[in-house]
Amino acid sequence: MNSYKVAFKEIMRTYEADRDRAATLLRERRAEVYKCVPRVREIDERLKESGVNSAKQLLFQPVENHKALLESLREHHNELKAEKWQLLHENGVPEDYFTDIYRCNLCADTGYVQANNNNHEKTVSAERCNCLKQKIIDKYYDLSNLRGLLAEENFDTFDFRYYSDEAMQDESVSPRRNMQIIFQTSMNFVLNFGNIFQNLLFYGSTGMGKTFLCNCIAKDLLDKGRTVLYVTAPQIFKVIEDYRFHRDSLEEPNETVDAVTDVDLLILDDLGTEFDTVVTSAALFNIINQRILARKPTVVSTNLQPSELEVHYSDRIVSRFLGHYKLTEFYGEDIRAMKKYSGKVV
Repeated sequence: MNSYKVAFKEIMRTYEADRDRAATLLRERRAEVYKCVPRVREIDERLKESGVNSAKQLLFQPVENHKALLESLREHHNELKAEKWQLLHENGVPEDYFTDIYRCNLCADTGYVQANNNNHEKTVSAERCNCLKQKIIDKYYDLSNLRGLLAEENFDTFDFRYYSDEAMQDESVSPRRNMQIIFQTSMNFVLNFGNIFQNLLFYGSTGMGKTFLCNCIAKDLLDKGRTVLYVTAPQIFKVIEDYRFHRDSLEEPNETVDAVTDVDLLILDDLGTEFDTVVTSAALFNIINQRILARKPTVVSTNLQPSELEVHYSDRIVSRFLGHYKLTEFYGEDIRAMKKYSGKVV
């Protein structure tokens, strides 16, 4: 995961560069306004001096006089600010001219925003801004080369001709009709995302199109500005195990571990191919349970049948799947094998 640590540091360096750019832009804008409206410079200097003088005055005033003094100073500040904004307005300077300098005004290009931790106590801590979350996901996609894959595997390129329109034994509809239903379910999942809380579990044999359809969902939501993390089960559980046993030696928190619960959509591919341990089982339950409680959607794909899930995983994990996921079966011929050996669309 060293490449991911390097990627995170690169992202934070871009924020530093953005802040430097914003500071330069602010200096340029102030110089421009000061040159055109010298009185604005005088007001800014008086406001700065007033803050220092206020602190000095409070030191030499009796405590009982502090409230009246502070109210007087506040009134004076407000008068100066009102005069400043009136001058700016008269000279055609936009109200946000000195504040609209960041790429992200929410976090002021720091990557973090302040959040109250408790409704009763005004404790404040920093949490990741949405812009940082998306930068992390984008960087991870670049590292995994998934972005290029999404350009090829999306709803527009999905081809139903790989699915037979002949009915299969023990199935109520043909593979093609079944795939059309699944395709529409996936489209509705994207269309209703954010309005209807839903989780999907794709299951079926290898080469049925589960991963392809996961890619379709990922691309559409990324295009809509949603944060999406696409990982395979072996990848994420390896990261979680490493984090659990080596967290004390890490230079910074593992961003992938945090992203699993933070992102708008988690796509967990190839469930059942991971090495089964007590840690992975606990991690899987925590992931799906936390996201259900937070009402954050998850899409899971697996080669296991529902009956096999009950063998591989605990009752509480299976109960979450059965109670909170829409189970969707993929069946038909192995499309990967068809493409490999025939090179033709059937």
